[in-house]
Amino acid sequence: MNMTRARAAGIAGLAMAFWCVGPVRAEASRIPVRVVVVTTFELGADTGDTPGEFQYWVERLPLPETLPFAVGNRALRYNPDKQVLGVVVGSGSINATASTMALGLDPRFDLSKAYWLIAGIAGIDPDAGSVGSAAWAQWVVDRDLAHEIDAREIPSGWSTGLIPLTHSVPFQPPPPPAGIFSPNAYHLDPGLVDWAYQLTAPVVLEDSDVLKAVRAGYPEHPAAQLPPHVMKGDEVSASNWWVGWRMNKTAEDWMRYWSGGQGVATTTAMEDHGVLRALQMLARGHWVDERRVLVLRTASNYSAPAKGQTAADLVAAESSDNSATHLSAYMASLEAAYRVGSPVVDALSGHWARYADRLPGAR
Repeated sequence: MNMTRARAAGIAGLAMAFWCVGPVRAEASRIPVRVVVVTTFELGADTGDTPGEFQYWVERLPLPETLPFAVGNRALRYNPDKQVLGVVVGSGSINATASTMALGLDPRFDLSKAYWLIAGIAGIDPDAGSVGSAAWAQWVVDRDLAHEIDAREIPSGWSTGLIPLTHSVPFQPPPPPAGIFSPNAYHLDPGLVDWAYQLTAPVVLEDSDVLKAVRAGYPEHPAAQLPPHVMKGDEVSASNWWVGWRMNKTAEDWMRYWSGGQGVATTTAMEDHGVLRALQMLARGHWVDERRVLVLRTASNYSAPAKGQTAADLVAAESSDNSATHLSAYMASLEAAYRVGSPVVDALSGHWARYADRLPGAR
């Protein structure tokens, strides 16, 4: 065997060992990570232009080092002093799942004790909150895994055409177990979520004439009238961007069904059930600790139309381009995500001796 072939065989052997036995812990050569900040999109460069979800973290936390990530959507960013890693997983559950799995299996990083903060923008239920607000989720419920009958064909008396897989009518009790399908409901660690909420509840979020004008379109919905604030609120996660009061009601009922009445549908997003599923699977190999996850979604728009507006009008208003900048509270929601999420990142990173081996809010 010549030297080239011998070296190739050695690399192949190391790769096989890596995939078969899982991560080698406490290796000095691996990059330590205390917190992973998960965002879903960026519009242009990481700094200096119109921001997406990633830019404020790169500029302000900051995340000064750029690390290549060939199998991901774009390069990673890292702060070696804080040991915080930033990733853009991509929009939609399929992109987010693939990117999270790729990062979790990347041998460069020690993620075994890392906390994961999903910090992104979202739609918000006008019956639960207001644009510009920030919601910490305890429940994330997947809306994609379902049978669905077109609204023009659903039987009389049904409230929706959305039916749990393996069931034959909407909201048939009890909710089905995961079976051959991935879970529909993800329940985050209550103590950790409450700790993050209590830490950030005093954070002041900016109001503006723009936000006041958007809120004015919902005079019959008290929660939609409130100024931006930090709250607890759960997420219905789906890759299809559903719109309208009837689908809004279905989302509320879907959340109650899968959470056993504990969750309150507040935000709508596209990626988080994918991220959470990837972390669940990575935890099986001890690559990550799936308990160490927080979901923060900030309201960039309402999920149902304003008074005098149709669902089709709302779709038209929110589909004018491919940048998301047209959303009614886009800039406010980006600001809220950083303003509320960064104290949590700083607390976890800055008090690592306390939180490396014990979750905040542990009961």
